[in-house]
Amino acid sequence: MGLNPTEVLAFPRIQAIVRDNGTADVVVAGNSRTVAPARSLQQLRENALALVVGEARTLNRPVRVAIDDPEGHGELIVSPDGSTESVSYTPKPARRRAEAPTATAAPVAAAVIETVPVEPAQSQAAPADTTADREATATTGTTMTPAPAAAPAGEEAPAGRSLKETSFLVSAPVLEPATQGWRGALTRLGFRMDPSPGEMAEREDIRTVSQHWPGPRTVAVVNRKGGANKTPTVVMLSAILARYSGAATVAWDNNESQGTLGWRTEKGAHDNSVLDLIDASRTLLSPGTNAAEIARFVHHQSSDKFDVLRSDENEEGDHEVTAEEVDIAHQVLTRYYRLVVMDSGNTARAANWRRMIDHTDQLVVPVTAIEDRAEAARLTLQTLESRGGHDADLARGAVVIVSESTDARRSMSGDALKRARDEAQRIADGFTPYVRAVVRIPYDPALVNGPIRYEALQPATRRAWLAAAAAVATGF
Repeated sequence: MGLNPTEVLAFPRIQAIVRDNGTADVVVAGNSRTVAPARSLQQLRENALALVVGEARTLNRPVRVAIDDPEGHGELIVSPDGSTESVSYTPKPARRRAEAPTATAAPVAAAVIETVPVEPAQSQAAPADTTADREATATTGTTMTPAPAAAPAGEEAPAGRSLKETSFLVSAPVLEPATQGWRGALTRLGFRMDPSPGEMAEREDIRTVSQHWPGPRTVAVVNRKGGANKTPTVVMLSAILARYSGAATVAWDNNESQGTLGWRTEKGAHDNSVLDLIDASRTLLSPGTNAAEIARFVHHQSSDKFDVLRSDENEEGDHEVTAEEVDIAHQVLTRYYRLVVMDSGNTARAANWRRMIDHTDQLVVPVTAIEDRAEAARLTLQTLESRGGHDADLARGAVVIVSESTDARRSMSGDALKRARDEAQRIADGFTPYVRAVVRIPYDPALVNGPIRYEALQPATRRAWLAAAAAVATGF
């Protein structure tokens, strides 16, 4: 491949584990995928490699994979074209194993049918195959084998196969029949059909967003330009991850003054915001406080199953959230929620913006297919990368979400629509080499104005947002 291994990113963390009992798994960012069973160890390795190649193609770049199989362990670089390059390999120490019985040998537990004394004259060599032997075999259907000779003095006899090396459990999951398209229609008529590649990809995305991960996770949605689709992105990611994973999820409007997340979501029976939560933080963090008390400060989304923590809606707009207040609010929220999705303002220099980044596990950069929004997204990533350390890691591991322009859709001109798609693709291609994943979202009028609801989206839009949420969850 001619790659410099040090230039290949180490995330997501990928492991390929092949066992001598005929099972294998590929683990991507903590999510385990069962490898298709095979008749040989080599075929099992190839099946595992195929899953890693698929991940490399999804990311559109080479990936690192830690390998562990019965013969050794090490690290490979795997490219989207399927080529591999070894970085390191250490063979495992050889282990004494009992020799496997030959194809004609009687089972270990079988009784010896007959023992024939060996004459001294025959002790040098015995005929390999006599007419009597063949007749006896044809008559009884059993190949008679001499009893095994005793092991020489001072040498251990071969051990039998251990029960630890076998299992009666079926490791490969049963493939459920198709439910979509003509394949699904035939299945419902009684003709069992396997799902299409598209349906399989959707199932994999659903499996990814349905995972539970250890500890809380924080997602920051950032772009220093207004109108880049930050708030719709926060709502959609929160809705999908809450719906599929069942994890307690909160969308937090971390605008330094007054944000718009509260305008695009349901309002609860109170007017409390992040400032009220901060004022009550001592009580909310005390050991005796009931978990349901958080409902006094957040606004539940009845259909999409997540909560919203609104920004300060003081008409004066004179309070700017500080870094210390971000720390307090984040400590409270990660006590009550497993997933925190943070909306943000447009000032990357603001204290609350920078402290949000300190708490972030996964960065998401939304952009509409308009030049100035794309340029602002690039500058946002560049700023983080220039800071080095944790900020730079977030920039390189970011998920960029490119939404088609609304202006072309409003005109409904065929040429305008094509230009919008081409521009979205151009921007997506421009970001691809520099981030972990890029996902395109089609235009949908349900995202333009008013409260945002997952069920109000068109099917193609829901599918695209599911893919975006899966890309985000892969980084957990």
